[in-house]
Amino acid sequence: MSDKLSFKEPIYVLAPLAGYTDLPFRSVVKKFGADLTVSEMLSSNALAHGSAKTLNMIQKSPNEDPYSVQIAGADVDIVRRAVEILNEQDGIDIIDLNCGCPVPKVVGHGSGSSLLLDLPLMGNIIKTIKDNSNKSLTSVKIRLGFEKKNHIEIAKRVEDSGADFIAVHGRTRAGRFKAPVDYDAIREIKEAIKIPVIANGDIDSYEKAKWVLEHTGADGVMIGRGAVGAPWIFHQLKSGSEFIDKKIKHDIIMEHFDKMIEFYDSHGVPMFRKHTHTYSKGYRGASALRDSVNRISDVQEYRAVIDDFFSNSEIVC
Repeated sequence: MSDKLSFKEPIYVLAPLAGYTDLPFRSVVKKFGADLTVSEMLSSNALAHGSAKTLNMIQKSPNEDPYSVQIAGADVDIVRRAVEILNEQDGIDIIDLNCGCPVPKVVGHGSGSSLLLDLPLMGNIIKTIKDNSNKSLTSVKIRLGFEKKNHIEIAKRVEDSGADFIAVHGRTRAGRFKAPVDYDAIREIKEAIKIPVIANGDIDSYEKAKWVLEHTGADGVMIGRGAVGAPWIFHQLKSGSEFIDKKIKHDIIMEHFDKMIEFYDSHGVPMFRKHTHTYSKGYRGASALRDSVNRISDVQEYRAVIDDFFSNSEIVC
């Protein structure tokens, strides 16, 4: 295992989420406790064809160390070319293959969870990444199956194909994001393979993360939607305390806003509105704040409004 990523203690990973886990958000959760951050999912086809937008999404914050880039793909030759492109990029420690995305557009191209229908192909793609990557580690994100569970077979294929660790979302593709997460199945995978296993799915609180680690025996947890609006979950886990001081919440929110402006310039203001809406849940006066910021475009005015709100408004739930 890489000296940058030790599994001696449980590791806390920010899951890739399209539209949310951009560089500013990742840099904040890294600063406040995440052990590993992962890029938004990138198309290996777009990488192989030199898409400037996709290459721009590889950018990372200086504090993202270690850093993983997640790719999706269903063609061995295209994936090999994508890996060669990533090999030219410094600062990447892990290439992660997405075998879990349930989105029809991704599945329709044979990528994401569609690979769970063709395990020989999935294995070949994993081997291609492992054999051609100059990065320290290769990892894979899976679900429990496509229509039905065949999670042990999938996990063993991942291991046998050379992956260094695996992240498991505890639903089938058919379960999308609504079906109950099967944490027993994640535990069964942990017991069946030797490589580290990261548990993922509906981990939305400090207590839930601790329970999942204990129940599954996993080597870490991966948190995605549970960190949106509450990135301090990583601070809670790293500090070992469920209590989170209001001032720390305020610091994290302001740091996130400042990083958005630093990265996106003034366009960061409208982009931060959705984050303001989620951050303000549970605060007195949240609806008035949301209404107010929807009409603010000036960076300094926006900053002053949210700084005042999160400093002085009372948390009511």
